[in-house]
Amino acid sequence: MKDRRYISLIVFLTALGIILGSWACSSGRKAVKTTPKASPTAKEKAADGKNGAGVKPDPKQSAPTARTTVPLPVLEKDDLDSEAEPGKNGAQTPDKEEASALLEEALTAYQEAQAALDRGETDPALAKLDEAYGLIIKANTPPDSDLCQEKNDLRILIAQRIQQLYASHLKTAAGGNGTIPLVENKWVQDEIRSFQTKERRYFEEAYKRSGLYRPMIIEELRKEGLPEHLSWVPIIESGFKVRALSRARALGMWQFIRSTGYRYGLKQDKYIDERMDPVKATRAAIRYLAELHNFFGDWTTALASYNCGELRVQNVIKAQKIDYLDNFWDVFNNLPYETARFVPRIIAVMLIVENPAKYGFTLPTPDPSLAWETVAVGQPVKLASISATLGLDPLILSFLNPELRHDSTPNYDYDLKVPVGYGEKVLAALPALPRYIPPDAVYGWHSVKSGDTLGAIARRYRTSANAIMRLNGINNPRSLRIGQKLKIPGKGNLSEPEPGSGPAPQARGAKTIHVVKEGDTLFTLARQFNTTVEKIKADNRLADDGLSVGQRLIINGGKT
Repeated sequence: MKDRRYISLIVFLTALGIILGSWACSSGRKAVKTTPKASPTAKEKAADGKNGAGVKPDPKQSAPTARTTVPLPVLEKDDLDSEAEPGKNGAQTPDKEEASALLEEALTAYQEAQAALDRGETDPALAKLDEAYGLIIKANTPPDSDLCQEKNDLRILIAQRIQQLYASHLKTAAGGNGTIPLVENKWVQDEIRSFQTKERRYFEEAYKRSGLYRPMIIEELRKEGLPEHLSWVPIIESGFKVRALSRARALGMWQFIRSTGYRYGLKQDKYIDERMDPVKATRAAIRYLAELHNFFGDWTTALASYNCGELRVQNVIKAQKIDYLDNFWDVFNNLPYETARFVPRIIAVMLIVENPAKYGFTLPTPDPSLAWETVAVGQPVKLASISATLGLDPLILSFLNPELRHDSTPNYDYDLKVPVGYGEKVLAALPALPRYIPPDAVYGWHSVKSGDTLGAIARRYRTSANAIMRLNGINNPRSLRIGQKLKIPGKGNLSEPEPGSGPAPQARGAKTIHVVKEGDTLFTLARQFNTTVEKIKADNRLADDGLSVGQRLIINGGKT
């Protein structure tokens, strides 16, 4: 790969050698006897294209091959003028026809490389790719030429194929888990120190939680032939929390945004969001990672692209002087800050879990992996109803089926996960259970205060002013009144109740299952449900005050 960094210099020197060889043949015949040849055959053109980096031979004279030794002639002014740099001393730049021919030759060389790959001949394939790259560099395409896009596409295509070939060499040599280079440079060391100190608790808790899902992830990785090291990606993405939600609205253990989730077949409707389904999201993430690896050719760049998107990384690569990827760390400093940290963080995790003692860790025992059986359910039923009928803990079914947005099955066929041994019991109980109808319109309330504007209210609740106006039938955005109650689309961040409806103090001993929303704290929940922080922590066996979006809390309202 290092040699190709200097491909332009090599091609220039090769071209210069041919020019000097031409002078030797034209003005140096006194020193070297040559026999003029007829116009070269197609075979000779091909050979000359191989040895001369795509430079067309003069049909009136023979061009020396790369191995020919020719004494340097005494150069005269006419010789220099006739071989002048394009655009100087009256010399003309190659015309469109010549550039098109060079690109055609480059494409042919690429196709021959592909044919060599199909035969398993890697080294000849690399030689042909190098030849093709040299040819497109020689193609002089003015900025306004319609050949520019063709040249650029071919350049990127060849560069990516070269990178993929070298990545495949690494995979063959290292095999299996060794395909992700675990370098310990200063950026990786910084992340190791972070996990050793301020993030130590997060790291150990996430490692313990990984036991729930990692055996399943490894099994899926093995099916696709991907490195098992990739099973640690969720420790950085989500801490192995299946309902984790980021500021960028990425959701689930593998942190899919909505569009990427749709792209890889993760269903999202009013009943379910499969970005939170650990099995389906894992399969989607593996497909995405495999495609990124095929595209970029190495795992470090694939992981960076997983974090910020392949287009963002590709644009960084294109911004280089030579727009192909040679080494991930060459583009590292030009990536977005979070992406630049993402890869070193993952490598740091891999190093620690492989040798925890070396880095001062005594890692906890991972949680036992989840086990379940599935039941085909074809009607919308609340999970709480199933749990109450069977005497199950109300949190178990929610924990096994985190993708169910309303803790109910959808109104179409759905494979519900249930504890092992409960499949037939659930099937027997379903006919007698009430049908659940999820709310179609979800909104909260806001009481207008002095200084409020529609724009400020919309920003506070992460919606739009137009959406608030439509929901409340407002025509004039300046017609707000202090004390006016506004319906706000979505309930995720709302803090005020419907007028006259609550939040009424909880009756003493009233029990509620509360799903933690963004912005919730133990203090605000204690005030809302008329209880104390200590009681909520005790009822839910919480070791600290930290909460995560989607977490379910048992709250016994009413202070004692």
